[in-house]
Amino acid sequence: MRVFVFEYVTGGGLLGAGLPPSLVREGDLMLRALVADLAALDGVECIITRDARLALPRLPADCRPVHDAADFPRVWAQALAGADAVWPIAPEHQGILEGISQAILAADRPLLNSRPAAVRTAASKLRTIRLLEAQGVPVVPTFGAADRLPPLPGPWVLKPDDGVGCLGIRLCRDRDSLSRYWEQLTQAETFVAQPFIQGTAASLSLLAKDGEVNLLSVNRQRIAVMDEGLMLLGCVVNGLGAGDPRWRRLAGDVTAALPDLWGYAGVDLIAAAEGPLVLEVNPRLTTSYVGLRESLQRNPAGLVLDLLAGARPRQGAVGGLAVDVCLEYAGAA
Repeated sequence: MRVFVFEYVTGGGLLGAGLPPSLVREGDLMLRALVADLAALDGVECIITRDARLALPRLPADCRPVHDAADFPRVWAQALAGADAVWPIAPEHQGILEGISQAILAADRPLLNSRPAAVRTAASKLRTIRLLEAQGVPVVPTFGAADRLPPLPGPWVLKPDDGVGCLGIRLCRDRDSLSRYWEQLTQAETFVAQPFIQGTAASLSLLAKDGEVNLLSVNRQRIAVMDEGLMLLGCVVNGLGAGDPRWRRLAGDVTAALPDLWGYAGVDLIAAAEGPLVLEVNPRLTTSYVGLRESLQRNPAGLVLDLLAGARPRQGAVGGLAVDVCLEYAGAA
C-alpha cells in the first residue's frame, strides 16, 4: 500500500509565499512522526512532496521536490495518481484542507482524514462553537463581530475565525481594549472574541468514525504570552492523565455533534475549575500526534488504517506514558 502523506506547509503548499518558521517546525514534526509510523507497518510505503526551499528530510519515503508554484500541480497530481490512499496534513483556514480533501475524493482515492463537511464546520471557530453549544457540549463563550459582548471582567482573546495555530491571536487586557482593537480591524467580521478563562490549556487526541470515538490521550499544552499574542511551545501527550470521566464524555459528545470526523482529530480546550470547555476542533493531525506512539506503545497510524479496512473505534483504557513534545522556533529563547 502506497500512502501519499501531503504536509501542506513543507510539501509545497506555500510556494510563492513566505514560510513561517513556527508552521514549518510543526509541519516537519508531524510529517516525520507520521511517515515513521506508516513505514513501520508491514507493506506500507510513503510518498511525500517537499518545498525545495527546505532541506530534504531523511525519511523512509519517496520524496518529490517541488521548485516553484507553477510546477506544484504536476508534482502533486503525479503523487496522487501513484498512491493507494492519501493522508493530508493542512490548515483548515481559507478552505485549504477542505479543497485538498475534495480533490482527493474527486480522484477516487481513499481519504485518511475527516470528511469535507466536518472540515468546513471546523474551519470556523464561531460555527463550531455554536454547533457544539446547541448540542449541550460545554464550550468557551465565543462571539462574532455582530454579537453584543457581555460585560465580563478580565482579559479577552481576539483571534481569526479561521486562523491557523496561534497566528493572529491578540490578548486584550479587558473588554474595552478588545472593542477598541476590534473596531480598528479592516476585516473585523473575520475575527471572534473569547473571554480569557483561567485554567489549564489542554487538548484531546481522538480516533473517530461515523460519530463513534476512541479517546487516545489527554494532553497538556504549553502556551506562552508574547507581545500580547500567544505561542504554542509544545505539549505533554497524556500529560493530564485520564482519571476524570468528563474527558471521555466530552470526546463522545464532540464526535456525536460532528459525525463526519474521521481518523485522527484533536480538540483544544481549557480545563477550567468548572470542567473542560471546548475552544475549537481540529479535523486533522495535530502536534500531539508526534508523541502518541511512544505514549500509547501502539502505532496510531495503524489504528487509522484499521478504520479504512472497516474497523470501528474501540474505546480501551485511556492514558499512557507522559511524553514531552517540544517546539523550537528560530529566535526563541
